[in-house]
Amino acid sequence: MKEREKEKKNMTMDRGSESSSSESPTRELKVISIECLRATSKSDEWSAADVLQSGDIVEELRIGSSAGSLVRFRQPFKNGRTGLNKILHDAYKKKETSVLVRVRRGPHEFVELQACVLPGDSSSGKKNYLLRSIADANYVVGFLDTTESECYRLQGSRASRMVSALTRSKAQDGYVSYPWEKKMQEMLSVPNSGNFISMLFLPKASDRVASRYHDVEDTLARANAWLNAAQASGVPLVFMNIQTESLLTKISGETASSTVNSGSLADFSNVANESLYGFEDYHGVDIGVVRAVRLWYAPIGGELSIEIKLKDDDTKLGFAISRTEEGFIFISSVIDNSEENAPATRSGLNHVYRAARDTCRLLVVSRVSNQRVLPWMVSSTGAIRCYDTVSLSHKLSLHRHTKVPILLHVFLWDRALASSIGAANMSPKVVHSNQNKPIETDDGSHQPLKLQRDSVGDLSFRFQDFSFSSNWL
Repeated sequence: MKEREKEKKNMTMDRGSESSSSESPTRELKVISIECLRATSKSDEWSAADVLQSGDIVEELRIGSSAGSLVRFRQPFKNGRTGLNKILHDAYKKKETSVLVRVRRGPHEFVELQACVLPGDSSSGKKNYLLRSIADANYVVGFLDTTESECYRLQGSRASRMVSALTRSKAQDGYVSYPWEKKMQEMLSVPNSGNFISMLFLPKASDRVASRYHDVEDTLARANAWLNAAQASGVPLVFMNIQTESLLTKISGETASSTVNSGSLADFSNVANESLYGFEDYHGVDIGVVRAVRLWYAPIGGELSIEIKLKDDDTKLGFAISRTEEGFIFISSVIDNSEENAPATRSGLNHVYRAARDTCRLLVVSRVSNQRVLPWMVSSTGAIRCYDTVSLSHKLSLHRHTKVPILLHVFLWDRALASSIGAANMSPKVVHSNQNKPIETDDGSHQPLKLQRDSVGDLSFRFQDFSFSSNWL
């Protein structure tokens, strides 16, 4: 009787154990997976199959830089990520930072990465260790505690994660150093001086006290007239661009009261064509905005540099300079006698001058000893800010007395002319012709062309009354 009850009790216990075992879920296999933390275009988790990707299962670590010191750690890692972190911590303390990590992707694919141990974030109180790729120092991976099925799911979602990463990806900007001094010395035809040329036109004042100004359309028309006049006089330049340029100034009195205000967006239509409009800053000061016009132009054939070397027996340079109404300095005469062996003849300046004269062009001087001598501004009174021929003549004469070579830059009207001029300099030809053409007056008589009184900005000066034929440097 007792044996039957005991057998019955054992059968009941067996059923209970079977029932409990059938109801408990199957345990997931816990593993350590890779987490891609930082990547670059050279090496990221999407770029190639031989790069570690998020979701790869860590199978083995080989720590050590030589075969004798190599230590292997294989899955399963005791205590998961914590245990793996301790292994890396001990290796880092022993300065054994060279690590080869071997991971599994899917059931049968294996990938390896040669890396070094890197201390990570310790904000949580425990220092975590990461792995940095030897091939790309910007590629860093970490570790996560997860399950094998979760790794497979993450590996299978690689395509969708790539799309998600593309959506989140942003181009980053920053500052990089640049060797400006070197580039400005090597990449410019004239060191530290660009080839962009412009002329600034201030709006013309419509009264003596300069409280009112002509509109922007008037300034644009004056810029256009100046450009056309320069081209008509023989200056070989071509239009490049034109723009308005805002200049801030403090205004008061009648100027402030007569100025159109731009206090709101509704006022923009009122200032669209105004050369001067004003507004108040937060201190209540009246600020005026002057709308100037900047005209950009360029020589048709670029600039040609001519070096004039001087000798002890040189008594004159052999050329004369003058200036157009538009403010351009140009070579007005060149000695045409090769027997005198003047510096202008030796340098080939006479050939360039003859080529300009034959094509009805002016030989405009753009730089003297690398200093630009072009006009650069028109004031509100209409005066052109440009260089004085008297001071330039004095500077060139000082070059002759000190025997310091002169470097002139001139405007070209044909790019192919530079090479032909270089060939002509080797065997200069003597051309006997009168270069100083007289001006015909109203009564039919002829008289030499003479320079008139000149005014630049607020400064005025008078030239000597001489003709081109006697204006030798």
